[in-house]
Amino acid sequence: MSDQPGPGVVELVGDPDRYAAWTLLVDGFPQSHVDLDDPRYLEFEYVRRLGHLVDLAAPAGEPLRVLHLGGGGLTLARYVAATRPGSRQLAVDCDAALLDVVRRRLPLDQPGRRASRTGAGRIRIQVADARAVLEQAAAGSLDLVVADLFAGGRTPAHLTSAEFTAAAARALAAPGVYAVNIGDGPPLAHARARVATVRSDFARACLIADPGVLRGRRFGNLVLAASQHDLPIAGLARRAAADPFAGRVVHGSKLDRFAAGARPISDADAEPSPAPPADLFAGVTSARRSRRPALSRRSARDAGRAPASAAMGAALRRAAIGLAGDRL
Repeated sequence: MSDQPGPGVVELVGDPDRYAAWTLLVDGFPQSHVDLDDPRYLEFEYVRRLGHLVDLAAPAGEPLRVLHLGGGGLTLARYVAATRPGSRQLAVDCDAALLDVVRRRLPLDQPGRRASRTGAGRIRIQVADARAVLEQAAAGSLDLVVADLFAGGRTPAHLTSAEFTAAAARALAAPGVYAVNIGDGPPLAHARARVATVRSDFARACLIADPGVLRGRRFGNLVLAASQHDLPIAGLARRAAADPFAGRVVHGSKLDRFAAGARPISDADAEPSPAPPADLFAGVTSARRSRRPALSRRSARDAGRAPASAAMGAALRRAAIGLAGDRL
């Protein structure tokens, strides 16, 4: 692991289609999309897939105990609070300055809203190392662990290993779900190794991703879900297929073939996940730069709403890599 970097450039770009929605970028990488008026709205495709797991993790409306490793704009935590009132949630990120911008510009408590008055949106936030918090969690104390951990587009090595996965397995209650956002591209060697790693600790697993990513045609997100009990495969498949950019669910023998020959990752041989292609966000970057100057962490609190182009919105929807992670 490396030393913690100095402050990066944090930008909030207004969504032209949704009045109270913002895209959070750090050093040009899209981290989160947050709609302050509608926390149930999930813009990025990989976040929608994580949302499907939230929806199917327990009967509708039943509170969950959730640990979010990687804070970002707290998009998924807001979604859980809105759809499962009373849930106990902890969001962990070691980037204190980023979280400060989120607290000030994308506040969890919106004055006059019912969620704020009832406490449905209560989410604890902790500035800490993700692995340290996970390893300190009490055994069987969680229903859902979400690992959405990136720094500069890559997942740090020590957050990919079997030792990290074992800590998640220990912290989860028997029917609990471990969900991981993976960024990878051809030949998907890292994703295959992550599947092998998770399967070394969990009895059931599946991958949810765009068919083009699964076939190794382009770089993108793969959501890996695992549990000691059966996963809601049929429900996940229906929901993923109905998404604006339809996804596929790979499980059972197909997942066996996907991970064939891959070995679990250990702390001793772990490496960061592959870096996304340099031009992956080119359209996003050029679109936003043509509309507004970059905002530093210091100046973000003073920023007004800025328009974003349709091209930028499409690029974010299609290509956004979840970078809501520990900056280690």
